[in-house]
Amino acid sequence: MVTLILILITSLVSILCFTGTLNVNALKFNAYNVWHRKQWHRMFSYGLVHGGWGHLFFNMLTLYFFGTVVERYFQSAFGHTSGIILYVVLYVSAIAVSTVGDLLKYRNDYGYSAVGASGAVSAVLFASILFEPKMGIYIYLIPIPVPGYIFAPLYLLYCWYMAKRNMDNIGHTAHFWGAVYGLLFPLVCRPDIFHHFLAQLGL
Repeated sequence: MVTLILILITSLVSILCFTGTLNVNALKFNAYNVWHRKQWHRMFSYGLVHGGWGHLFFNMLTLYFFGTVVERYFQSAFGHTSGIILYVVLYVSAIAVSTVGDLLKYRNDYGYSAVGASGAVSAVLFASILFEPKMGIYIYLIPIPVPGYIFAPLYLLYCWYMAKRNMDNIGHTAHFWGAVYGLLFPLVCRPDIFHHFLAQLGL
C-alpha cells in the first residue's frame, strides 16, 4: 500500500512537470544551488522528477516489484506501524543520501543537474536482496533471472566502473550509494537481519 502511494505521488509530480504545470528547474538536483545557495529541498525534490516517460516507468515498475517485498519484510521485522514508518524513512532518506557524493563532487559546477528516483529505488532493490538474496532479478537483454546475491556485487562494480568513466548522463554514483545505503539501513535498525540473510543462503 505504501509503495503504491510513493509511486502515485512520484508519478503525479513527474507528469505535472512533463506538462509544464510544475517547474522542473525548481525541483531538480543542482549541486551548485544546494551548496552555495542552501536550496536543500533539491536534495529530496529531485526524486519526484524524471527525465521522460521511460525513465519514470522503469523506476516506478522497479519500485513496485521490489518495494512491496521490502514493505512486507519491514512490517514483519519491526511491526506493522514501525515497519511502515521505517520503510518510508528508508526511501525518502535514500533520495538525499544517494546524491551526497555528487553534491560534493559537483558543488562548484553550476551546469550539473540530476533528476529521478533511481538512488532511492536502488536502495529499495538492495534492501530486498538483503531479505531475499536468492530472489531472481532480470537484467536487460538477459532472459534468465540472476540471483540477488550475484546481481548485487555485479551491479555495484558496474556502477563504480561507469561512474569512474563518466561517459553518459546517468547518475551511476547515486545508484551506487543508494544501493549501499539500502543494505546498511535495515542492518543498522536491526543487526540480526544479517543472520536471516545468511540463513537464506544456507550459511
